[in-house]
Amino acid sequence: MIDQIEAAAARLDGVAHVTPVMTSRTLDRTTGARVYLKCENFQRMGAFKFRGAYNAISRLGDARRAAGVIAYSSGNHGQAVALVGRMLGIRTVIVMPEDAPVIKRQATEEYGAQVIAYDPMATSREALTAALQQQHGYSLIPPFDHHDVIAGQGTAALELCRQVGALDMLLVPCGGGGLLSGSAIAAGSLSPGCRTIGIEPEVADDATRSFRTGTLQSVHHPPTIADGTRTPSLGKITFPLVLKHASDMRTVSEAAIMAAVRFLFFRLKIVVEPSGALGVAALLSGAVKGRGRVGVILSGGNIDGPTMIQLLSSASP
Repeated sequence: MIDQIEAAAARLDGVAHVTPVMTSRTLDRTTGARVYLKCENFQRMGAFKFRGAYNAISRLGDARRAAGVIAYSSGNHGQAVALVGRMLGIRTVIVMPEDAPVIKRQATEEYGAQVIAYDPMATSREALTAALQQQHGYSLIPPFDHHDVIAGQGTAALELCRQVGALDMLLVPCGGGGLLSGSAIAAGSLSPGCRTIGIEPEVADDATRSFRTGTLQSVHHPPTIADGTRTPSLGKITFPLVLKHASDMRTVSEAAIMAAVRFLFFRLKIVVEPSGALGVAALLSGAVKGRGRVGVILSGGNIDGPTMIQLLSSASP
């Protein structure tokens, strides 16, 4: 699949931002490793999801573009699909949970998408999306379980490896496994021997349990502040890719996630949403022992004001 990731990188050239890599002496000293932070919080619409959405939608034929696209998302993928739709002149419809962060819903609507809210405790987003897709003829752009989406998302790690050179370890947030599987393939190709480790919240550990048992596990609407990881399970495509290409899975507590968001804000002066801070949370909490040259993908920076105020005021940095 590395050829698909390379082709996605060519499609994204001049369209997606080449996001910066940041370092921190404090983080290096604390972890005993040389840490490289891939800042996808500076990507278009504020998250890595733009890469997968653009790669998938840009490959649609004229007839499918004319019919429009639909996606389900807690926020970042929805924003990405909406933005790409606006860029390419394609109608977009986003099925979004009622409790999605306000800033993400507002941004999705501002990009021109129609947002259809649902109660995640009462309705399956997949079933609702399938019904709308059948009724209107939309093309589904799923958030992770799609080869073109995975390939696009994997370009973040491809880009990181080309920016900093070979890595010994790569830490990647994991929700549905698109970013993790694509990143593991890219890192394994450009940095042979690199251990790619997926990071999840403890209360949303379905992928970790799936990885450990070799059987797909699920979780229903987990109560984590890392809203981007509330997906019920890995996908039919991403699960076998994670099993084959990821080296390990680890989990972090809600307290560790919040501490990582504060660390990145106060020490590096950057805004990273809880889902995006999972790799840093793993390093700072000791869930992962850093060694050598460690890459960390900060997957996004879309966090609403009230949540950020709560996080920053809840404890000292």
